[in-house]
Amino acid sequence: MKNILITGGAGFIGSNLTLRLIDKGFNVTVLDNLSPQIHGENAEENSFLFSRIKNKVKFIKGCVTSAEDWKKALVNQDAIVHLAAETGTGQSMYEIEKYTKVNIGGTAIMLDLLANNAHSVKKIVIASSRSIYGEGKYWSDELNQAVYPEHRTDDYMSINDFEVKFMGLQKPLKLVATDEESKIHPSSVYGITKQNQEQMIMTVCPTIGIAPVAFRYQNVYGPGQSLSNPYTGILSIFSTLIKNGKEINIFEDGKESRDFVFIDDVVSATILGLENDNANGEVFNVGTGEATDVITVANELIKNYKANTKVNITGNYRLGDIRHNYADLTKIGSLLDFQPKYNFETGIKKFTEWVLTQEIKESKYEDSIAEMKEKGLFK
Repeated sequence: MKNILITGGAGFIGSNLTLRLIDKGFNVTVLDNLSPQIHGENAEENSFLFSRIKNKVKFIKGCVTSAEDWKKALVNQDAIVHLAAETGTGQSMYEIEKYTKVNIGGTAIMLDLLANNAHSVKKIVIASSRSIYGEGKYWSDELNQAVYPEHRTDDYMSINDFEVKFMGLQKPLKLVATDEESKIHPSSVYGITKQNQEQMIMTVCPTIGIAPVAFRYQNVYGPGQSLSNPYTGILSIFSTLIKNGKEINIFEDGKESRDFVFIDDVVSATILGLENDNANGEVFNVGTGEATDVITVANELIKNYKANTKVNITGNYRLGDIRHNYADLTKIGSLLDFQPKYNFETGIKKFTEWVLTQEIKESKYEDSIAEMKEKGLFK
């Protein structure tokens, strides 16, 4: 396989993947709409991400919701990495039609074209998400088994009880790593759309002679991610607040945690999925296998920026947010020999070093919070 189509290839993950594939001798076509939310205004001139790839690829400015754009992009492609998507759990809860149209509808158009027309595509790699799991996997000593708590409700969170519940059990649940066989029960529209994308790819592709691979990415971060998008990525949000001299307001009690995976590791895993036949027909977690809480994130950023930023633990919360989730990497390690090279401390150092070279962006975080308050999602 030499010709690779990357949808969303001008984005954060996409541009990094594009550059690595070009270095490996692949011919890359990028289909991307250069969304202002990610790239800023006048992206073709001003986007840092786009500037890195625009003279190195066949670039098609278009949208995955357009069959005509897909037809242009699919010509002579050996494989597709389908990254293009609307992202952001909070925003997805009130821009439901948009998220569904782009994420599910765009994937449906691609599969329709491939199922009903001659093509050369042999493999599709779909960017799925840890959000499809909803709340992570836990162990109950009372039941002596793994359990999967339902989404947290306003009733408990409004009295500052943020931990997950399961069937009235009295003993606290123990967080464990979420493996690929864990229950799928997304708590946001974004998560629902990613679940649908993954299932469509894994179901349809084998029937039309295409090898499918799905990667459930954890929280991806690193140099190049948008510092102006207030809907995704607390590392960017907190960094922009710090650089603007503003306080950090941490939701809940600050003990909520995520698996933060460095961009270079995500790119490496994705390329393994493209090149290794062991990946065909399989679904993989991609993360570090470690949970890092939000207080630690804020303190590490402040330390690396040598700032004196005030941190407030507010008790505020967003409906639809999960409490914890981190990846079990047993499967991807066994089948693809993948091991992350960056832990949170080393990755965050490289990220903050890059941020310090960037122009300070105006924080739009308060605007996003106001939107969620208006929609009844922020308490």
